[in-house]
Amino acid sequence: MAENTKLRGGALLAKALKEKGVDHVFTLAGGFCNPALEGFMTNQMSVINCPHEQVAGHLADGHARITRKPTVCLVGPEGFANAVPAMLEAGGERSPVIFITGSSTLKRQGAGGFKEIDDVAIAAPLVKYSVQITDGERISEFVNRAWTAATTGYPAPVHLSLPVDIMFSSFEPDAGLQERPFDRRARPVPRAWPDPHALALILDKVKRAERPVIIGGHGVWWAEAERQLEETGKVLRMPVFNVPYHAKLLGEESEAYMGLADFHQYHPSKPAIAEADLVLMIGGRLDNQMNFGNPPFFPEEQTLVCINASHEELEHNQAADDLLLSDPGAFLTALAAIDCRWDSWFDLQRQRRAAWVDEWYQHIGEETAKGGKMHPLQLSLDVQEQMGDEDWLIFDGGNTHFWSEIAVNMAGWRGQKLGGIMHPGNYSLLGVGVSFGISAKALNPDQNVVVISGDGAFLSGGLSLEAAFQENLPITVVIDNNGGLDCISQQQERLFANGKHFATDFRDIPFHSMCEGMGGHGELVETREQLAPALKRAMSSGKVAIVNVKCRGVISPIVAATSDKRDKASIE
Repeated sequence: MAENTKLRGGALLAKALKEKGVDHVFTLAGGFCNPALEGFMTNQMSVINCPHEQVAGHLADGHARITRKPTVCLVGPEGFANAVPAMLEAGGERSPVIFITGSSTLKRQGAGGFKEIDDVAIAAPLVKYSVQITDGERISEFVNRAWTAATTGYPAPVHLSLPVDIMFSSFEPDAGLQERPFDRRARPVPRAWPDPHALALILDKVKRAERPVIIGGHGVWWAEAERQLEETGKVLRMPVFNVPYHAKLLGEESEAYMGLADFHQYHPSKPAIAEADLVLMIGGRLDNQMNFGNPPFFPEEQTLVCINASHEELEHNQAADDLLLSDPGAFLTALAAIDCRWDSWFDLQRQRRAAWVDEWYQHIGEETAKGGKMHPLQLSLDVQEQMGDEDWLIFDGGNTHFWSEIAVNMAGWRGQKLGGIMHPGNYSLLGVGVSFGISAKALNPDQNVVVISGDGAFLSGGLSLEAAFQENLPITVVIDNNGGLDCISQQQERLFANGKHFATDFRDIPFHSMCEGMGGHGELVETREQLAPALKRAMSSGKVAIVNVKCRGVISPIVAATSDKRDKASIE
């Protein structure tokens, strides 16, 4: 009797992803996805089973952000709805996650099949490419199409829907491989090299500038050009700022790095950008964070140039005075070669940063001297003091996030180095911190990984802690516990006519006891003096740990500014 060599559609899917180089799959296992899971097992691919589909999506996102390689989030049809927030978060950071839905049967599509949902239409606005595979012979082709979309031009998440009847049907192992491309392994990502004439015009403007600055965005990270960015800033003595919320391109201790291009979280960026006669935004987008390229953020008399690696990104930057289609690395190489320096302008920004840091240290010293519950800024500074140069810091929440942004700039100026920093993207989605911490620990097993999370953020995504236990990835979570959604309540108190807040309080939740109950290490911290010893015990315990810190609610500068705007109109 002849041996049956045919493969189920799910196994073909796994085989195609393995050929591309996918090494990690994140899922909540479901019956609709079993053939794919069998294929991943047969192909010896690492599969992480997660307690929730949103957690699976965030873990895949975190893994992709750190490795800069596509990862897979596999979900069933009802689980797809749970994964939608992770699509949103990944899309905001241009993270090339391949979301795959084992969907309802193709044969009865539109007739109310079991768990039928129009996943392709729902995903379409959130991802770069969303499609249903309707022919099992074309599974490899659509994996190739999705991979190309995720990695080419501007990287971004994509979505494939594979109906369950195709998932379970059998096909020849080489189905669909009779057409080009015959070799479907991952190819080098195409890069856009600048038009020499257009590049020369931009470089001429740089040479004539008296006060130029660089604002780096996510495109620099995905182009793996952050080292070139740092060297360019140092060689030319040109100050470098980071677009808020996106991946940190330079360590805070870098000589060229000044801080976020955010007037509230880093006050000295306001005079720097206001006084600059030329702004080079590399790999960024003129969205709400950049006031859509308009005054007063970018003065009218200033020249604003956007350099992006894809036509799609340039379309978002039509407000710029000049546009250049170029791989960030290629542009930075050309920029670094010009014979110019801006020493006095560069030194002025460093002086402003030094003064800003000193002012904040004086302020937090006075606040801490008052006693009582810890200030969230002091919390973040004290956490960093216990961390080594290669350790990873993740923060999550509203005010918790914003205070930590200020703290890493302060500590970085005074020499604090970290192996990496992760945080929510430009949608400020709560609940990503623990998942990102697990991703960082999986890829840096010998380093401490500390997550500073607001209590509200932890309640949004803390269930992902189970994946840390399951995979034996001992991270330390420090909870900034102020008893509610403080970021929101503070806005309400400035907006509501009665000056009160509403529907934002939590009960006194014993997060540390919860962690102990799951088999981890937990500690309650009520005073600043208790924090450092508790952190040392948590990080050396070899267990997943929660340090539950009772903090006071203190409005951050950006929330205060937002509240002022809301008094008159909207958040924008």
